[in-house]
Amino acid sequence: QVQLEESGGGLVQAGGSLRLSCAASGRTFSSYAMGWFRQAPGKEREFVAAISWRANTYYADSVNGRFTISRDNAKNTVYLQMNRLKPEDTAAYYCAARASSTASRNHADFGSWGQGTQVTVSS
Repeated sequence: QVQLEESGGGLVQAGGSLRLSCAASGRTFSSYAMGWFRQAPGKEREFVAAISWRANTYYADSVNGRFTISRDNAKNTVYLQMNRLKPEDTAAYYCAARASSTASRNHADFGSWGQGTQVTVSS
């Protein structure tokens, strides 16, 4: 497994942007599929975006066209660029790693998780 640490969360006004980063430990990062999930108070954790080891990307319908997931294997880091943020994007955002070449939208497929970073979007 890999150790994951998110950063980049914060408070932003609606329409603004944030970039989340997730730094991973370990020498096999490039062989992992990576994902971002979020959880708002009182709600279940939901899929946001995922990227395979070949950089194929997948998005939830609610963020498609506004968010971009990317990875830098040389830096063992995955990013989530969030643009045109909405109040409903407010949640704790979690980075996750899957020991597989293929990405997934199912949080149960990911074996390693970060502690989360809070994103708050004010109206």
